[in-house]
Amino acid sequence: MDNPSIITQVTNPKEEEILSCTQDKVSQCNISLKKQRSRSIFSTLFCCFRDYNVEPPSTNSTSTLPPLVEENGGLQKGDQMQVIPIPSPPAKYLLPELTVLDYGKKCVVIDLDETLVHSSFKVYVLKRPHVDEFLQRMGELFECVLFTASLAKYADPVADLLDRWGVFRARLFRESCVFHRGNYVKDLSRLGRELSKVIIVDNSPASYIFHPENAVPVQSWFDDMTDTELLDLIPFFEGLSREEEVYSMLHKLCNR
Repeated sequence: MDNPSIITQVTNPKEEEILSCTQDKVSQCNISLKKQRSRSIFSTLFCCFRDYNVEPPSTNSTSTLPPLVEENGGLQKGDQMQVIPIPSPPAKYLLPELTVLDYGKKCVVIDLDETLVHSSFKVYVLKRPHVDEFLQRMGELFECVLFTASLAKYADPVADLLDRWGVFRARLFRESCVFHRGNYVKDLSRLGRELSKVIIVDNSPASYIFHPENAVPVQSWFDDMTDTELLDLIPFFEGLSREEEVYSMLHKLCNR
């Protein structure tokens, strides 16, 4: 058990709380390690997320331009207006380039609220049991990124106190999400990392509806101090860190 359990006193304004939708679907698909010891702890990770295969909105655009005019004043392609596609500007990725320290490592995107901590009555923040051990091991194995739908003015101070080892190479907040159908979605394609080497750890399926095949769902945590989910996930991630890409291992786990 990590100690102390209360790490800070940070007000989390009511209006900053993210939508807590699809909880029934989460409860069906979350890892239930304590109650299903006779089964593989990851055999049902991804069985229920087919409804979430949503393609990210297209960023391509077209623009109507006036007819092209030759130097002598004549039209190059007739008198009709032409619709000429204009390429989108190069995307600005959310993450900086990989450092030498993280070269060759996979990228693990980790949620904050109800995954690592819980804000109780918007007054103080409780640490999930074994979060210290989990974060330290993740920092050794992966390039770790904190990605939360909360605003930076709340989440940044919490992360300062939670991450005493500098595990998170980057922190992404609500402004880095895509607002899609009433939810703040974490679009992994905008990170600037190869998707076959990216995993997201999150308690909300709505957060990763663009890339459910990259997700490791976790049970939403509030105040159960006997919870061991983060501790039980460590062996899985140790094995995953040695794989060439993430999909094959996740597929095998889903079909056990």
